[in-house]
Amino acid sequence: MTPSPTAAPSSGHAEGVSNDEFRAAMSRLAAGVVLVTAQEPPLDPDDPGAPDVEDVGMTATAFVSVSLDPPLVLVSLREGSRMDDLLTEQPLWAVSVLAESQRHVAGRFAMKGRISDRLLFQDLSCVRGEATGAPLVGGALATLECRTEQRVTAGDHTLVIGRVLTARVPSAEGGPLLYFRGRYRQLG
Repeated sequence: MTPSPTAAPSSGHAEGVSNDEFRAAMSRLAAGVVLVTAQEPPLDPDDPGAPDVEDVGMTATAFVSVSLDPPLVLVSLREGSRMDDLLTEQPLWAVSVLAESQRHVAGRFAMKGRISDRLLFQDLSCVRGEATGAPLVGGALATLECRTEQRVTAGDHTLVIGRVLTARVPSAEGGPLLYFRGRYRQLG
């Protein structure tokens, strides 16, 4: 007897692909690594020593160009993550395309249970985006500033589509930082 295509097999997915099988297959797809940044209101507005805004950052590998006219990009965020929650309220955000020499930046903002973002940004060379005010990483291969156009729920992630407000190529030195088979890599 052939199982019904709608019957959920033991993997829990109707299509019969387990989480481990899917993760293993997708790990064979090389992806560029970016740092997504935005600003949020102060965490403690009653503290006179607190900054006016807090910088937030997140490493992402699910980032793609969507459209040239108008210029749109898409980033995939884990549903309920700090960045997902922030971009629900804050429409302005930025992306720094990391260079192969910036593996430490990617690792720093990808840590689970990490320390405060304020400390993560403390010794990082950044400039403020002119359109968003979000941090743009010095030495990045490219930087983009975006305004959210659309949010789409997709499984356990939110796809955030942003209109590109500025795009710069501040550094032509070096190659891109890549993520492949669960590790940061470089071309060549």
